[in-house]
Amino acid sequence: MMTLRWVPLMLAGLGLLAPPAGAQEAASTPLPSITLPPELERVLQDYARAWQAGDEAVLVSLFTPDGFVPTRNGWVRGSEAIRATYADSQGPLRLRALAYATADTAGYIVGAYGYGDTPGSPDAGKFLLALRRAPGGRWLIAADLDQSNR
Repeated sequence: MMTLRWVPLMLAGLGLLAPPAGAQEAASTPLPSITLPPELERVLQDYARAWQAGDEAVLVSLFTPDGFVPTRNGWVRGSEAIRATYADSQGPLRLRALAYATADTAGYIVGAYGYGDTPGSPDAGKFLLALRRAPGGRWLIAADLDQSNR
């Protein structure tokens, strides 16, 4: 069974763990959005649409069967736990990508989220999606880590 032990190694290998010296942006200046390749953009768009519709079945289908999501009490793991966690999740979620990388069957998307459809409204938080896929398969979320900007 796959564990999250691979995530730090993958992130280090993809150059995400430590930013270069002087690369930190001022907290008040949001980083610009980037354009993702279509197969990664699909992950974000499907996630946002399912969240907006309150469709936890579709949300669960975007994750690996052993995927992780955070709760106030720590991580939950697996399809049924993710379904229960997202059972009451719904609203005008906006997701935007800030960075990504893929290598073979592992990857990540770093991004920001907000609510509503007002252009230029501030981000409410940030996220990191750890991704995994079978060779030639579609990208699935292995872990979703998010944090409010408050």
